[in-house]
Amino acid sequence: MKDKSLVQIALYAALVAALGFIPPVPFAFGVPITAQTLGVMLAGVMLGPWRGALSMLLLVFVVSLGAPLLAGGRGGLGVLAGPTVGFFLGWPVAAFFAGLVAQKLQRLPLLAATAIGAFTGGILVLYICGIIGFKLVTGNNWANSTLTMAVFIPGDLIKVAITCLVAQAVYKGLPGAVATRQP
Repeated sequence: MKDKSLVQIALYAALVAALGFIPPVPFAFGVPITAQTLGVMLAGVMLGPWRGALSMLLLVFVVSLGAPLLAGGRGGLGVLAGPTVGFFLGWPVAAFFAGLVAQKLQRLPLLAATAIGAFTGGILVLYICGIIGFKLVTGNNWANSTLTMAVFIPGDLIKVAITCLVAQAVYKGLPGAVATRQP
């Protein structure tokens, strides 16, 4: 792997970690609203599927070792027993699919390709992972687990829009920095 790719992977892992310092909005059922999923979407659409996934794998590894880089200062193996485990472990998968979809749709205008990619990875795929984890940890049934997560959709749609705007702005200034737009 080239040095530039390693730096980009580390940079997006650090971006998602930094977004964890924005105070989360807590909910009674243990799943907070955080800014970190914005970084997951950005990692996928900006780095492409494999590097986006690797950046999130790096962050999952560092947090699992104990670094308190999740929203609210959480970190360590205890995260794997909490109601957000599915979202946390789904970050690499979500970044992969966000990047893959945006890359496959590169014939579309950038805003459309990144919107569909960020929505697919950052909402559809990530919610599947999150709902499975929430159900397994809490013991709720599938319907309740799914309905519980519905409150997060409006905020995540805003994150999709922000992802599109950031990708568009970066592409205008540095077209090579948006890996999903490469031939």
